[in-house]
Amino acid sequence: MKIKTLALLIPAALMSMQLLAAQPDEGAELPKMGFFVTSRGIGNGADLGGLEGADAHCQALAEAVGSDRAWAAYLSTQGPDAVNARDRIGSGPWANAKGVVMATSVESLHYDNSNFNWIHARDENGHQFASRIDGNPDFSEHDILTGTQLDGTAFPPEQDRTCSNWTSDDEGSAWVGHGDRYSFTTPGSPWNSSHATPGCDQQSLIQVGGAGLLYCFAID
Repeated sequence: MKIKTLALLIPAALMSMQLLAAQPDEGAELPKMGFFVTSRGIGNGADLGGLEGADAHCQALAEAVGSDRAWAAYLSTQGPDAVNARDRIGSGPWANAKGVVMATSVESLHYDNSNFNWIHARDENGHQFASRIDGNPDFSEHDILTGTQLDGTAFPPEQDRTCSNWTSDDEGSAWVGHGDRYSFTTPGSPWNSSHATPGCDQQSLIQVGGAGLLYCFAID
């Protein structure tokens, strides 16, 4: 019983330590927001209007909360003109809406990304998205569209992982990451590359815990 209790307490203690370590210094000027999870999807499944439509969605949401920066969605495409998500998001550093630095560079983003979890992956308003971690196991919007491998690069073209390069809400599949780094009952699944969706329509995204949300990064 003592071992079981200790096993439950250790993750909570580690999360508390991480939260304290990540907070900006009191009284210090907060860095500008450079990262957010979209508060809502476009609403047409994984048909985002291509990269241009996804970027426009990020830009509109950011401007609505007063951001004067240029924004791009963290998405890859496939095929002869494949685009890597890691190549289209600027060089960092990127802070969330609360001033917590999520990553200092593209390398730290992909290889030292401990702040990418439900505590810090906030939307443009500074709010958390729905996750099983918040105590409701029946509702989650933790899947984030990426179409991207762990290192931030595009998948090869053999199997559709981007719903026809973000232009289809019908056939195909989208690859997603977990904004809360949650895998069933065990925290820790990758933030940018976790699993495929069963289809590209809105219901297929909802079915596995998504809502068509995106990661947005300031590129200036």
